[in-house]
Amino acid sequence: MADLKFQGTFTALVTPFVAGAEKVDFAALERLVEEQIVGGVTGLVACGTTGEAPTLTDAEQHDVIRCVVRAAAGRVGIVAGTGTFNTAKSIAASKAAREAGADGVMVVMPYYNKPSQEGMRQHVLTVARAVDCPIVLYNIPSRSVVDLAAHTTELICEQAPNVVALKDATGNVLRCQELRHRLGDRLSILCGDDALTLAMMAAGASGVISVTSNVLPRAVSDLTTLMNKGELAAARRAHFALLELHAAMFLEPNPVPCKLALSLLGKMAADVRLPLVAAGEMSASRLAAALRDMGLFSS
Repeated sequence: MADLKFQGTFTALVTPFVAGAEKVDFAALERLVEEQIVGGVTGLVACGTTGEAPTLTDAEQHDVIRCVVRAAAGRVGIVAGTGTFNTAKSIAASKAAREAGADGVMVVMPYYNKPSQEGMRQHVLTVARAVDCPIVLYNIPSRSVVDLAAHTTELICEQAPNVVALKDATGNVLRCQELRHRLGDRLSILCGDDALTLAMMAAGASGVISVTSNVLPRAVSDLTTLMNKGELAAARRAHFALLELHAAMFLEPNPVPCKLALSLLGKMAADVRLPLVAAGEMSASRLAAALRDMGLFSS
């Protein structure tokens, strides 16, 4: 297993499908992993939102994690998304991910059943006590409806030593700086929104869990490296060069545009599973234009 360091660029991997999204395309997944590592990423996140985890069977999730672990061969850290709105299932999924070889797990705040701050605290602590690995909290209010508050995060960190990082997808740079002020270096913060990577890292984040790096791992990795070296002017230029592609990645629900981009580049099929559907014509046109502007796509 790799030594997990929560800084730089972690790619939130898509899960390639074939046969009209009926099956996982493991060959394409292996190629994607290799391209990410060659592109300089620090780590990989399998079976997150970008990986369409809600539509994967337990067996598929296990096999995807094993495939990513095998393809990475210890060269980068592997984190598996295992959080659900059911604490017992989150524990079972976390244990299964560890058995499949993941170095750590990512636990999203429970969605749909809308727990209180105390409910989220107890949920995380119960999972943390049940698994023997680093845990990344995932706070994404736009999807989960609930928002893990800074004071609750602080309480969790006081009681769960293996909670070591947070994917912050609140879209709120103020939250990042509040957490850094409260917790210092106790908790690594990873930006959860590609378009905010520069601002979040300026406020104290140590890197990003990126969707765009599926398509451009080297460009995103170089940006986070520049920020961690304190080379702000160069990082700003690198970030601004990616803004149109970042925007195009979210014209439709993630990972629809990302998979389309990878398809246009000949990496895999664009297939997604219901309830996601293919990108609309206008979104597809804008995405292709963004790829052309970056010299990645000529058709």
